[in-house]
Amino acid sequence: MLEALFEPASVAVIGASRTPGKVGHELVANLAANRFGGTIVPINPGAPEVLGIKCYPDLAAWGGKLDLSIIAIPAAHVPAAVDASIRAGAKAIIIITAGFKETGADGASVEREIARMCSMSGTRLLGPNCLGIINTHHSMNASFSKRMPSKGGISFFSQSGALCTAILDWAASRHLGMSKLVSMGNKADLNENDFLEAFADDPNTRVIAGYLESISAGDSFIEAAESASGRKPVVIFKAGTTQAGVKAASSHTGSLAGADIAYGAAFARSGVIRAETFEALFDYATAFAMQPLPRGRRVAIITNAGGP
Repeated sequence: MLEALFEPASVAVIGASRTPGKVGHELVANLAANRFGGTIVPINPGAPEVLGIKCYPDLAAWGGKLDLSIIAIPAAHVPAAVDASIRAGAKAIIIITAGFKETGADGASVEREIARMCSMSGTRLLGPNCLGIINTHHSMNASFSKRMPSKGGISFFSQSGALCTAILDWAASRHLGMSKLVSMGNKADLNENDFLEAFADDPNTRVIAGYLESISAGDSFIEAAESASGRKPVVIFKAGTTQAGVKAASSHTGSLAGADIAYGAAFARSGVIRAETFEALFDYATAFAMQPLPRGRRVAIITNAGGP
């Protein structure tokens, strides 16, 4: 379903840079360092090459068949880059750039227009305002996080880029491998429902883990989560459950508290295991990644304490 995103044969980096530390540099460096087997196409009109890879002034100058376009340029220029990517035949676009819905009404309007452009062309959009993605089984680190996990069976989606880096650090500390990692950002198009479906279908994924601040479409979420949890363990940490978390999310406490009850009901109905803390999320993922699932319903529990 999302082959162009997870298994592209060609990846363009619009905003590639020769300056270490810049996002456009790290994207190219991470793709090259992990021996991505496809074609890397740096786009920068002011650079002849980036890390020894020939650079092009624009996609038209390259002229090849494009699967995935990664955009890391100032927000004002992103719509034009999206249009150029669509014209080049990109089947998927990742927008790393921030400065859209999260900044207010004007940014939200531009984000909606970008999403409309992608929808009209059949191009899938990840982001904007995201870290990128990793697919270890395709040797692809299409993010600006330097850490590339080993191959394994945990797949993780998150609305927070910081949580993506945290789970990469955790996996490394536990010597656990991962299959896929997705930073969803603003979810202008692709969201948790798409990745629940994709990870459930992925033969390399044994455990599906996620971090959510909101759910894009309740009915679709329940359907996707129920289908996924019937095939693999699904563990999700939902932000804003504590009083401090609720206040941080919004001053409208009563509304959010009610919404959290609805989230709990949706998780229970769809078979999702709800982690109450980040640590619990990591522990659940570890347990499911390292232990085989029971083959049937005949499960015994041994405990050192009695009671209900």
